[in-house]
Amino acid sequence: MAERSSAHQQSAPAASSIDGKLAANKRKEQIKRAIRGYLFILPALLFYVMFELWPIIQTVWYSFYNWNGIDASTWVGFGNYIRVFTDSELFSSIGHAFYLIIFFSIIPVGLGLIIAALIKDVKSQMGKGFAQVCLFLPRVIPGAAAAVAWTWMLADNGTVNQMLKAVHLGGFAHTWLGDQSTALNAVGVIGCWLQLGFCIVLLLSGIGAIDQSLYEAASLDGAGWWRQLFAITIPGLRGQISVCFTMTIVAALASFDVVFMSTQGGPGTSTMVPGVQVYRLAFQQSRVGLASALAVVLMVMVLLVVGPLQRLIEGKKEA
Repeated sequence: MAERSSAHQQSAPAASSIDGKLAANKRKEQIKRAIRGYLFILPALLFYVMFELWPIIQTVWYSFYNWNGIDASTWVGFGNYIRVFTDSELFSSIGHAFYLIIFFSIIPVGLGLIIAALIKDVKSQMGKGFAQVCLFLPRVIPGAAAAVAWTWMLADNGTVNQMLKAVHLGGFAHTWLGDQSTALNAVGVIGCWLQLGFCIVLLLSGIGAIDQSLYEAASLDGAGWWRQLFAITIPGLRGQISVCFTMTIVAALASFDVVFMSTQGGPGTSTMVPGVQVYRLAFQQSRVGLASALAVVLMVMVLLVVGPLQRLIEGKKEA
C-alpha cells in the first residue's frame, strides 16, 4: 500500500506537467492559426483601406474646406454642410433621391413579390426558367445603356408615344423626359424596370426554400391565393425582402448613371439627384469642398435609412 501511494504521488506532478505542455502547445497552435488567418485577409484588408476607407476619410476631411482641387484650401468648418441644407437646389436634389425610392424600391419589391408568387405556381420548369431569364435580363444591362435606350423610347417620336398613337391614345403622348412635370417620374420608371428583375429572382430563390407542405395545408384549409401570400410567403421571405429593400434603396439614393445619361439632372433641376450634383460640383464647377460635404450627407442618409430598416425587418423575423 505504501508503495502504491508513493507511486501515485510521483505520477501526479508528471500528469500535471504533461497537461501544462499540452495546453501550451494548444495555445501556440491557436496563435499560429490566428496569424495564418490574418495573413490570408491582409491583402483584402489593405485593398479595402486603400480604396474604400482612405477615400472616405479624405472626403470627410475635404468637406471642411473651400477648395477648387488645385490651389490652396481655406478652412470653413461646417459651412459646406450648412450650405447643403440651406441651398434650395442642393436640398431639393436630396428630396428627389428620396422620391425615387418609390420607383426604385417600393414598387419593384411589391410587384416582385406578386410576380414571384405567380411564377411559383407555374408547373413547367422550362416556363419558370424562361420567365426568370426574361425578367432578370434588365439587371444584366448597364444602367447607362438602359438609360440611353429608354431616352430613345420616351422621345417625341419614340416607341412609347408611337404605341399610344397606335391605340388611338395620342392625346396622352408627351415629351416624357423633357417636361419638368413628368421627367422625374419617367426616370423612376427606368429605375423600376432595372430593379424589378433583381427583386423577382431573389424572391423566387427564397420561395423555393419555403416548405411546400405549408401551401398544401393552407389550400386544404380553404386559404386563397392572397391569404397564402400574406400568411406564408411574405413571412418566409423576410430575409430576402430585407436584401431587396437594402439594395434598391441604396440604388435610389446613390443613383447616378440612369439620371446622368437620361436627363443630366434636367430639365432645369427637376431630376437633379445628389450623385449628379456631386459630379457637377466637383468636376464642372471645381467646388470640391461642397461636393465632398454633399457626398458625406448622402452616405449618412443611406446609413440612416438602411440601418433601421434592416433592424426592423430582422427584429420581426426573430419575433
